[in-house]
Amino acid sequence: MSDTESAAEAVPAAAPAAAAERKPRRLRGHKKGAVTCCVASSARPGVVASAGEDGCLCWFDLRTKDVLLTIEAANKPISSVCFKPGNEDFVYASAGNEILSFDVRMGPQSKPLETYNYNRDEINQIAVTSKGYLAAADDSGDVKIVSTIQKCLYKRLREAHTSICSTVQFIPWRPWTAITGGLDSKLAAWDFSKGRTLFSIDYVSEEGILGGLYKVCAVARGDGAVDVVDLEYELAPAKSKGPPRTATSTMSSKRTEPGDESSNQGQVKRIHLDFTLGGHTAAVSCVAFSAFGEKGKFLVSGGNDASVKIWDWSRGFSSERNSDAQLVLDIDVKKKVNWLCTTPTDSDNLIVCNTSKVVKVYNFR
Repeated sequence: MSDTESAAEAVPAAAPAAAAERKPRRLRGHKKGAVTCCVASSARPGVVASAGEDGCLCWFDLRTKDVLLTIEAANKPISSVCFKPGNEDFVYASAGNEILSFDVRMGPQSKPLETYNYNRDEINQIAVTSKGYLAAADDSGDVKIVSTIQKCLYKRLREAHTSICSTVQFIPWRPWTAITGGLDSKLAAWDFSKGRTLFSIDYVSEEGILGGLYKVCAVARGDGAVDVVDLEYELAPAKSKGPPRTATSTMSSKRTEPGDESSNQGQVKRIHLDFTLGGHTAAVSCVAFSAFGEKGKFLVSGGNDASVKIWDWSRGFSSERNSDAQLVLDIDVKKKVNWLCTTPTDSDNLIVCNTSKVVKVYNFR
C-alpha cells in the first residue's frame, strides 16, 4: 500500500484515512540541517515543538500558518526535546552531553534556566516525570536520572547496556520504573529508585509506551520489525509466568501463539510486525502510539526506508487465533524518518521529521 488512492480505499473505516494524493503540509522554521525530533503538547492539542541540527527549538500551532516561536537554544545539534508535565511552558532539550531547560514565555531571547552536565557522552534521548525526575540516555550506555527539584544527580543506571543507549522512557502507571533501549539490541526495565534492572530482553532500539487497557511497550528494531510487548507480564514476578524463558525471544512473523515461550493461558504477550505483514524493509527509527481518536488505537512507525506505517496493533493482542495486527496505511515520506508524533486538532495529524529542515504534517479525515 501507499498513500495513493488505492491505499486509501484499502483502509478500514475505523482507521485514519488519507485523502488521495494529498501532499503534506510543510512547517518551516529551522534554518539548516535535519529536523531531529518533535513532540506534541498533551495540554494544547495542535501545538508541536521541534528541534534540529541547527540548535534551534521551534514552536508551531497547526491552526496557524507560520512558526510561533524560534529559540536559538544551543550552538550544536539538539538530539531530544520534551515538555515538562503539568507545565508545558517549560521544555527540556539535550545538546551534546548537556540538558538545557527553557521557559517559552520568555520568547525568542529565552536563555537556559537550568543546565545539567552529568552525562559524559552525547545524549540520545531525554524524558521527564511529573515528579521532576529527568532521565538522559547517552552513547556510553548509561542513563543518568536527575532530580530537577533538588538540582542534583539522583541515580546512575548502568551495566545493562554494553553499547549506545539510544532511548529512555518512564512507565507512567509505575512511578519508579523506567525502560531503556540500546544499540546492543537490549530492552531493559529499571527500578530507578534503587538503580537496578527488573528485566532485560535482547533485541531493541526505540520504544513507545501506552497505558490504559493495554499496558504495553512498542519496540522499534534494527531489523525493520516492530514488537509490541506486554509490560505488566514482563514485570510480573517470575513465579506467575510459568516455566522460565530464554533471554532471547524468537517470535513468528505475526504474533506469539498460545503455548510458546511468551504466552500465558492463551493470552498473547507479544506481537511482531515485520515485512511479511507489509512492514519496514530497513531499520525502524521511531514508534509512537496515536494520540488522536481512541487514544493508542493505532501504532505509528517510521523507518530508514523512508516510510511511515500505521498499524491497527491491538487486534494482535486478541485471544482469538484469527485476529492479527493489521497494516492500515503506508506513507512514502521520501526521506529517512528521524522522529514522529501525533496530535489531534480539527483533524488527526501525523507530524514527521526527516533528514530535511522542514517538518511535515499529514492530515487524516
